[in-house]
Amino acid sequence: MSDNAILSAIEKQEWLQPIQDKGEELVKNAYKAAGPAGQTVKNALHGVWLGHPLHAAITDVPVGSWTAALALDLLEASGQTQYAAGADAAIAVGLVGAVASAAAGLTDWSETHGKPQRVGAVHGMLNSVAAVLYTGSYIARKQNQRSLGRSLSYLGYALVLGSAYLGGELSYSQRIGVDHAADADKEFPQEFTPVCSESDLQEGQPKRIVWQETELFLLKRGNEIYAMGNKCAHLGGPLSEGKIEGDVVQCPWHGSQFCMKDGSVVSGPATNNQPVLDVQVEGSQVLVKARRD
Repeated sequence: MSDNAILSAIEKQEWLQPIQDKGEELVKNAYKAAGPAGQTVKNALHGVWLGHPLHAAITDVPVGSWTAALALDLLEASGQTQYAAGADAAIAVGLVGAVASAAAGLTDWSETHGKPQRVGAVHGMLNSVAAVLYTGSYIARKQNQRSLGRSLSYLGYALVLGSAYLGGELSYSQRIGVDHAADADKEFPQEFTPVCSESDLQEGQPKRIVWQETELFLLKRGNEIYAMGNKCAHLGGPLSEGKIEGDVVQCPWHGSQFCMKDGSVVSGPATNNQPVLDVQVEGSQVLVKARRD
C-alpha cells in the first residue's frame, strides 16, 4: 500500500478493476486488429521515435492552453471583454491537444498493471470529465452564455490540476514512463571484466548473469556474444526470459523489442534504448564493459 493517502484511497477502489480490465482489452484489441499498421501507430503514440513517452510532451498543450484560458477568463470577468475571444481560442486548442494526449495516454496505460494501472485509470477519468466540461464551456460561450462557460471551465481546470497531480505521482513515485534499465555509467563494468565462463553460455539461449548486483543479459550465437542490461527499459522485465527472433529480443512482460547489436528499440512500449556492453573472450572467460558511443 502506498504511503500517499490519496494513492492509498485510489488503490482500495476494487470497483475499478473491471473498468481496468475492459479498457486494457479494448485498447490492445484495437491495435491488434489493425495489424502491422496498428503496431506502427502504437509505437508512434508510445513515443518510440521521440526517445521518451509522447504523452508527457503532449499534455503540455491542453494544460498550457487551459491555464491561458483561465487567466483570460478572469480578465474578461473583471470587465475586460476584449480577452473573451482569446479565452475561447485557448479552450479550443486545449480540446484538440486533449484528444492527442488521451490517445497517447491510453496507449501507455494499456501496458501497465496493478496499482499504477488503477491510478492511471482515475487519472484518465478525471481528464475525460474535464474535457467534457471544457466542451460544454466552449458550446456555452458560442451561445453567448459567457458566465456559464467560464464556470464550466473553472470546474474543468480544477479536475485538470487533480489529474496532473496523479500524473506526477505515476511518473515520479511509481516510475511509469521512466527508464528502468541499468545505468551503464554506474552499474556496468567500466573496463573489461570477467563475468562468466564461455562454457556457461549455450548456443542461442539467453543467460542471466549477475555482476555486483547488476543483472546482465548474455547470448552466444556462433562466434559472437551479445551483452546488454537484463532489466527492460520499459518496466524492468527480465529480457533473459524473453523470446529471441533474429537479432531481436522481446521482453516477456509487455512485448518491448530491442536489437541485441546496439540496444535500439525495435518496437514499444519501451521508448528508451537498452544499454549494451562490449564483449571479448580471453581463454575461457567472457569479459564485458560498458559500451561508449
